[in-house]
Amino acid sequence: MQTTWFWLVAAMIAVYVILDGFDLGAGIVHLLVARTDAERRAVLASIGPVWDGNEVWLLAGGGTLYFAFPALYASSFSGFYLPLMMVLWLLILRGISIEFRNHVESLVWHPLWDAIFAGASGLLAIFFGAALGNVVRGVPLNSAGEFFLPLWTDLLPGKEPGILDWYTILIAVAALIALTVHGALWVALKTSGDLQKRSRRVVNAAWLALLPAVVLITLASFRLQPHLRESFAARPWGYLFPILALAGLVGIRLLGGLDGFLSSCLFLFGMLTSAAFGLYPYVLPSNSDPALSLSIYNAAAPLYGLQIGLFWFIPGTLLAIGYFVYSYWHSAGKVG
Repeated sequence: MQTTWFWLVAAMIAVYVILDGFDLGAGIVHLLVARTDAERRAVLASIGPVWDGNEVWLLAGGGTLYFAFPALYASSFSGFYLPLMMVLWLLILRGISIEFRNHVESLVWHPLWDAIFAGASGLLAIFFGAALGNVVRGVPLNSAGEFFLPLWTDLLPGKEPGILDWYTILIAVAALIALTVHGALWVALKTSGDLQKRSRRVVNAAWLALLPAVVLITLASFRLQPHLRESFAARPWGYLFPILALAGLVGIRLLGGLDGFLSSCLFLFGMLTSAAFGLYPYVLPSNSDPALSLSIYNAAAPLYGLQIGLFWFIPGTLLAIGYFVYSYWHSAGKVG
């Protein structure tokens, strides 16, 4: 049952990154591809019907994490308090920039909120990437399952790391590039004309940076987290996940339109599930003493609660999926 919930949480996080990732990416490329006010409105219109619904998966994933692995929730949300507050403010700024932009007709008002929208989107991609890097690298957990990390120390991932070090910064940069590609593919899919052409040029340029970034983060992750090597050596079938990521990465380069965007979805899914598979059964490794790591066994809720929760989780998730299918079906096609 703990394994089931581990993969349910991993799947929900992957769904959130894929769905909210393209509208974060649209924000990142907003000022790069849109030259006129009409084009900027088109970029916003491409995510307008779905962006707030996509963030539901972040709330659902956090709620599921709290229910299934309460010890992990308590430890990570207190240890990462500072970056989580930054993420909260960035989510707020990004949301109100979309809602407030068109309330006032002014030469200053529109560019201000456009800049906030692009900046908040880029910083969110960076923070989410750094968070993933911290989880893969591990944190200095004590015997009580607690830790505290400053924003940075000496930028080295040793026994007393900061939230930012060379490894987590590398993951953050890779996340920024990946979501730039993902968002530009979405904008190209939903628009036409010069805006579409510029979006495709961004995809081609960013892909050339994404390829070496993927190689670097893969090598660095296996070097810093030995449990990754152990997991793939013990269960070779897990190489299916990196193969999915590789297939998606190649598909981004070779395919266009909807197929190119779906390839990007496959790439993100493969990368995130590869990380989850490599960490299993850990949910938050300790970089000081592996025995202090939080796993699916010492961080999970009681078995009875997990069983009852699964009974309610399945119909609730099916309803959410039905709503998203309906929403995306009715917003299909190019924006006006």
